[in-house]
Amino acid sequence: MLTVIEGTYENGQVILDHKPKVENKTKVVVIFEEIEIPAEINAKRPFGISNGSITLSPDFDEPLDDLKDYM
Repeated sequence: MLTVIEGTYENGQVILDHKPKVENKTKVVVIFEEIEIPAEINAKRPFGISNGSITLSPDFDEPLDDLKDYM
C-alpha cells in the first residue's frame, strides 16, 4: 500500500502535515521538491496603481434586455 503525505523539511527534520495511519515498521521514500520563493515576498503595490485604467459604461446600472422576461 502506498500513502502520500505532504510535509516540510527544515533544519534536518521532516515535519509531516498529518500522522499516517500506519502501526508497523514501514519503509519510507522521501522526494524533495524545491519551492521557488519569489524575490519580492513582502513588496507592496503602490496605492492607486490602476487608477483610470478601468471605466464603467454610463448604463452600467440599467436593467439588461435579456432579463426583461424575469422582471
